[in-house]
Amino acid sequence: MQSSGATAVHPEAGATEPVAAAPAPRIVYAGLEASLERFSDRTLLAAGKVNLISLDAVRERFGKRWSLRQDQVYSFAERVLQRGLGPRGLYLRASGTDFLIVQPDQSRLAGQAACLRYLREILLHFLGDTHLAYGGVLQVTRIAPGAIDAKQVDMRAAELAEAKAAEEGAAAELAIGDLAAGGAAAEPAARRSVDQWSPFVSVDGRQLRVSATLEPVYELKGFTRIGFRLIRRVIVIRTREELSVTSVAELSASDLLRVDLATIARGMDRVEADGEGEKQLSLIIPLSYASLASHRGRAELVQPLREADRHVTCGVICEICDIEGVPSGGLLSAVSLIKPFTLLVVGHLIHPSVQTLSRLKGAGLRALSLECPRGLSDAEFSAWAVRTLRPAKRVAGSVMVYGVESARRAGELSLVGATHVSLASA
Repeated sequence: MQSSGATAVHPEAGATEPVAAAPAPRIVYAGLEASLERFSDRTLLAAGKVNLISLDAVRERFGKRWSLRQDQVYSFAERVLQRGLGPRGLYLRASGTDFLIVQPDQSRLAGQAACLRYLREILLHFLGDTHLAYGGVLQVTRIAPGAIDAKQVDMRAAELAEAKAAEEGAAAELAIGDLAAGGAAAEPAARRSVDQWSPFVSVDGRQLRVSATLEPVYELKGFTRIGFRLIRRVIVIRTREELSVTSVAELSASDLLRVDLATIARGMDRVEADGEGEKQLSLIIPLSYASLASHRGRAELVQPLREADRHVTCGVICEICDIEGVPSGGLLSAVSLIKPFTLLVVGHLIHPSVQTLSRLKGAGLRALSLECPRGLSDAEFSAWAVRTLRPAKRVAGSVMVYGVESARRAGELSLVGATHVSLASA
């Protein structure tokens, strides 16, 4: 019988070692470092939103039959998780018996209750009972190279949360039934085309259209292309005026969400049409802070982001716009909740002053992006680069500078901290 519900799982050997005292790290497959990055956000870990379900009980019950049936177990477990998590969660098979699960928009107890439901369904299917589920749900506390630290969850609290969730689910189903009886139809969850988001009428009555273009982005170390950034434009149809970045930021939250959804859809069209017939490494997608900071906005954006992720090799990069003046705590929350669904989260600055940059420390951003000013003399450009990039590097490991006027200036930027650039069109 296991102590503390924890074991050290060695997928290569297929062995489970009982732990007598403190819970031991759970060993993970080699080569998962990039995938585990999406689960290792400190804010999500501290909030108890990253959990693990263990299939040790199934493996132990199957004994010698495990090697013959493990693929069947994995397939069924993945179907359960895909159906249960939908677009709002993420899972990863981390070892021979462990699945990592992150549900950013769920509370700690609600997320653990959901994990308990998933594990019960798997155990019922293969073992015919569910009592062993109590030792199979763990809260992840730390993700280190090659290992995961996890602790047993409070099963009583999780079960109370599960009962509450069941009551709320029954009420929701009743409400949906009443709605259907009234003749209303539910909106399909399939991908919506850009035509469903753009053009649209804004809150102030203007008819707006969203367009997007692709611009190559290069890593300065070897000047190799990492993919494209998506440049979005919001245009007033009647006057053909393009709204400035500041004017876009001043749109209502509902308008910004439509702009963001149209941007992703248009970006997918551009990648397919202009991607030179090959799958790109990554795509940088600009999204508004107002959309990502709201539960409704994230719920709408996660599925399109996951679809966009399938169009590129390494993953999509989420670039959060309109962050000037946003409290670092609010930005950290938005970054943490969207991080599992993207390769990287970047903060985009319009006016990268020293004061603005200092407020971004501790906001969880892996990179910053900013526009390169045009029309500067060499001396003015050098002064701007030093004044801006050195404090930016103290905030984030990577700094992207867009619209650089020449390769020579790009080289100069690399000397003061820039890591990536895009070049201005001729």
